[in-house]
Amino acid sequence: MNQYKLTYKPLGKSAVLIEWPSKIDEAIIQDIVAFEKNIEKNKGVLDTIIAYNSLTIKYDNEIDFDSETNRLKKLYKQKKRPKKQESKCWQIPVCYDTEFGPDLTEIAEAKKLSTEEVIQLHTAPPYLIYFLGFQPGFLYLGGLNDQIHTPRRATPRLRVAKGSVGIGGAQTGVYPQQTSGGWNIIGKSPIDFFDITKQQPCFAKAGDRIQFVSIDKETFNEIAAEEEKGNYELKFQSL
Repeated sequence: MNQYKLTYKPLGKSAVLIEWPSKIDEAIIQDIVAFEKNIEKNKGVLDTIIAYNSLTIKYDNEIDFDSETNRLKKLYKQKKRPKKQESKCWQIPVCYDTEFGPDLTEIAEAKKLSTEEVIQLHTAPPYLIYFLGFQPGFLYLGGLNDQIHTPRRATPRLRVAKGSVGIGGAQTGVYPQQTSGGWNIIGKSPIDFFDITKQQPCFAKAGDRIQFVSIDKETFNEIAAEEEKGNYELKFQSL
């Protein structure tokens, strides 16, 4: 695994911001995830927050920034960090029926593709999860085929349904809760991406992958019913 030149900045008296090179890169996010796993083993850490090229460490007490930075630098240089992270590829069912995807036809026409081709391009790649944010359970994904990159809508919708699958620029993702939003909606997933009652509210984490799987409306309704009862088990493959 690569060793990057990192910068360390204090965030108040009980947090440290560690920054990697400022670019979106799979190798960087894997390095961040690996480093975080070592940090989680140490006492005194309240929380860790991953972003595209940074890691924020929150402590449960005030820290001495210089001594903690020196400790983190030594920890980062250790050769014990695993070369390959344990991760999963989650299979996310999505119904691309126009009832759920009001912008699908418009995207297809703009790209001179059929709706079936747009769906095929959207479901083909396994998307890397860079981090979670914006809303609880919202996954920032990388890997959208550039053939279906689509600018955000000029006028955002005031209400986007929970589970809506959208495209915004070079990104795609799923709205975990109902909200306003400007992404182009192409489908809907019956999966609950965030459940506060569970020990792990969001099933996925940074470094995992998402594979969208096209389903019909009948299957959507069946999965939604099972999900509401708490009986649906999301499929995944270990990587």
